[in-house]
Amino acid sequence: MESLKTSGDVFFVLIGAVMVLAMHAGFAFLELGTVRFKNQVNALVKILTDFCVSTVVYFLLGYSLAYDVNFFQGATQLSAENGYDLVKFFFLLTFAAAVPAIVSGGIAERARFYPQLIATSFLVGLIYPFFEGVVWNDHYGVQAWLLQQFGAKFHDFAGSVVVHAMGGWIALAAVLLLGARHGRYGRNGEIFAHPPSSLPFLSLGAWILSVGWFGFNVMSAQKLGDVSGLVAVNSLMAMAGGTLAALVAGRNDPGFIHNGPLAGLVAICAGSDLMHPIGALVTGAVAGLLFVWMFTLTQNRWRIDDVLGVWPLHGLCGMWGGIAAGVFGLTALGGKGGVSFVSQIIGTGLGIVVALLGGLLVYGLLKVAVGIRMDQEEEFQGADLTFHRIRATPEYD
Repeated sequence: MESLKTSGDVFFVLIGAVMVLAMHAGFAFLELGTVRFKNQVNALVKILTDFCVSTVVYFLLGYSLAYDVNFFQGATQLSAENGYDLVKFFFLLTFAAAVPAIVSGGIAERARFYPQLIATSFLVGLIYPFFEGVVWNDHYGVQAWLLQQFGAKFHDFAGSVVVHAMGGWIALAAVLLLGARHGRYGRNGEIFAHPPSSLPFLSLGAWILSVGWFGFNVMSAQKLGDVSGLVAVNSLMAMAGGTLAALVAGRNDPGFIHNGPLAGLVAICAGSDLMHPIGALVTGAVAGLLFVWMFTLTQNRWRIDDVLGVWPLHGLCGMWGGIAAGVFGLTALGGKGGVSFVSQIIGTGLGIVVALLGGLLVYGLLKVAVGIRMDQEEEFQGADLTFHRIRATPEYD
């Protein structure tokens, strides 16, 4: 029976890892459908190569930094308990690799290819696992202090802050250091929109991400015996709330509608194991509104050229998710309790600070050392021909 239980846990986490791995195809197609035709190949290549760089770096360094575990031992030891530690690494790797995938959407169409791979190495090897270890492995006494002072640790069940807010705020730093795409904003205040190249591909990316997200959230239990249907239903309700709010606030705009479910799912990650489904619905709806309003504000008023809106979608909705867990997780609002609003505020703020400073440090050093931006001629030609010497589709058959 013990062997059967261990095997069940391994299979459970493995299925979760595969589902979140599939989400990276969603990141790829979401970016593919949003960028212009001349940058579609680059969007696909970046997500795949970023994932593979993340795999190697997280295996050699990042996972050890976060969890005090290393894989420099024999295969016999690694395969103990049916290799549970290995599939747990695989599962958490897919989370870590989501950070550069998020950043990729913000810096699209003008970032150089190889400097971004170098940035991925530092983000997944050092910046992300530092905060991951603080939250999920009680490093540096932060969680113990929060428990002592406010009665509960910072709660982030599936990574609203650890993964999504981190990725979104790192992306904001990179976007600000890169600057806007040429021709995006005029000298006299004009705004020149670059509409999505393929709404069907954008929609496909959103659907792949939404389906894979149930592995992202539900399998965060990491043990078959700890699985909860509450997490699944809360994820579903937040997805619905985010979509419907984006439908209304975005005035039927398909770009907003297909990012609505993602906003809701980002926000529900932290408290999906605590909230009542109605609380999850409200959390998702607020996230959908937040994305539409802040995307419009950042693009048009603040003139921040965040191509896929990853700072509003992941950075701000992830931040809201961390805070919402401290609101709708309370027993007074139908939640399971065991959470502190003050701890959620402090933990969320710490994540933002680490991400923003880490992003500025990594991309700032790369900007000085090797440069992170394509020149104007390369940008006009497009990343596909500049880096990969091929277009997504031929000009003629």
